[in-house]
Amino acid sequence: NGTLKTSEPYDPITGAWSATGNLSTSRAFHTAILLTNGKVLVAGGFRCAPPPATCSQLDSAEVYDPATGTWSNTGFLLSPRSSHTATLLSNGKVLIAGGTSFVCGSLFCDNFITEFAELYDPSTGTWVGTGHLNKARVGHNATLLSNGKVLVVGGDNSRQTAELYDPSAGTWSTTGNLNTAREDFTATLLANGRVLVAGGFTDFASGQVTNTAELY
Repeated sequence: NGTLKTSEPYDPITGAWSATGNLSTSRAFHTAILLTNGKVLVAGGFRCAPPPATCSQLDSAEVYDPATGTWSNTGFLLSPRSSHTATLLSNGKVLIAGGTSFVCGSLFCDNFITEFAELYDPSTGTWVGTGHLNKARVGHNATLLSNGKVLVVGGDNSRQTAELYDPSAGTWSTTGNLNTAREDFTATLLANGRVLVAGGFTDFASGQVTNTAELY
């Protein structure tokens, strides 16, 4: 099956969905994040055409304007990726971190987990590199903390580790490890400034999951 380019807004007042403009590029495993100007940034992912066509990793990004219901292309990511995280920073920029890059042929895909991070500036529509995670990871979570830093935690290849991104310096530093290694879990910033991490896979390959939770 191929990937989709359709989109639709949800009205919480009526509980109804409606059609809106299509993405410029069909994609899956991308990120979508609300910008401070009210528009939505969609970045990366991969695109697949129906068989026997192959899949391709995307470095494209586009912006949705709710006022007009239209999409417009914006600057290209420095590194094509999917299953990454996107975090809106206090300064209005967007941090993209981790994920996978892959090349697919007719029979198989080669996957590469990346530690590269980059920033999107909505005012210029451009991307710049912002250092490297200490651990390449996918299936991780990224949470903006009350002090303006970003907590990146868990994920395949680095299930028990955590690190902090400092936007003022553009640097990454390690922080305390999780008590339970996990990937594809949830991370929620609480009102008291702590982060609640819950559930996820302890071993994705074997399907082992956990019902544990912990606080950072």
